[in-house]
Amino acid sequence: MRLIRFSRDTGPATLGLIIEGRAVALSELVPDAPAEARAAIAAWDSLGPRIAAADAAGKGVAIDSVRLLCPLEAAGKMMAIGLNYADHIEEARDAGLTIPKEQVWFAKMASSLAGPFDGIELPKVSDKLDYEVELVAVIGKGGRHIGAASASAHVFGYCVGNDVSVRDWQTKTPQWVLGKSFDTHGPIGPAIVTADEVGDPHRLGIRSFVNGELRQNSNTKHLVFNIWAQIEELSKAMTLRPGDLIFSGTPGGVGLAFKPPRFLKVGDVVRCEIDGLGAIENTVVPEA
Repeated sequence: MRLIRFSRDTGPATLGLIIEGRAVALSELVPDAPAEARAAIAAWDSLGPRIAAADAAGKGVAIDSVRLLCPLEAAGKMMAIGLNYADHIEEARDAGLTIPKEQVWFAKMASSLAGPFDGIELPKVSDKLDYEVELVAVIGKGGRHIGAASASAHVFGYCVGNDVSVRDWQTKTPQWVLGKSFDTHGPIGPAIVTADEVGDPHRLGIRSFVNGELRQNSNTKHLVFNIWAQIEELSKAMTLRPGDLIFSGTPGGVGLAFKPPRFLKVGDVVRCEIDGLGAIENTVVPEA
């Protein structure tokens, strides 16, 4: 299933699914379904079978007649791992970076969350704006001290993400949080595809384009630490909860690695896509 939030014209956001090219509100399928995505994810063990059994014939509206919004109305935790593709580490060797022995984690603040087609702001304080296509895992079943062998049971689904980075703010201190957490710098979408539909998340082609030019092109099989290892490590430190997001790392080809660097500017269009999950496309706009 593909969980979305959508709106028509200036109408309110609606939680729904993409079914055979139509946006269908969950409430059309299950009248007492939660109206918020995180609540629906938390209740999916009971809600999912009811949705699967519902008759969707004739329901919903054409997907091209709606605007797809961020599939989560708000994030709980947004955790991101750095230096997690070998080719990305190789292009960063000039900065003294090597394949890490331990997982390198940082937080993106929830206020950076944005929709799949929202604008990405070029900050007033920097012109070093960069892109990072990433596979994002969405936690479904919470927990603490989750072993790698059971981690897959804790994932609700996956979506495309862009870990937008302000490089001078990222590197001016040892902590990356500020440079990764500017407003609008965490677009995800276009839908959250449930884990059962995705299957193995470690065999997906992953790409980014800037103004139609291919910049990143890899496969999630090249993750240094896979999704299960990431969940195991994070849950040693914190309780994972339904709707938490895990940005799983970016492959080589980021703007910083070009010589000279090729940072984003106003008007640039960044498209991030992952096989089976779809694509998000965001235009760089001036900071509001």
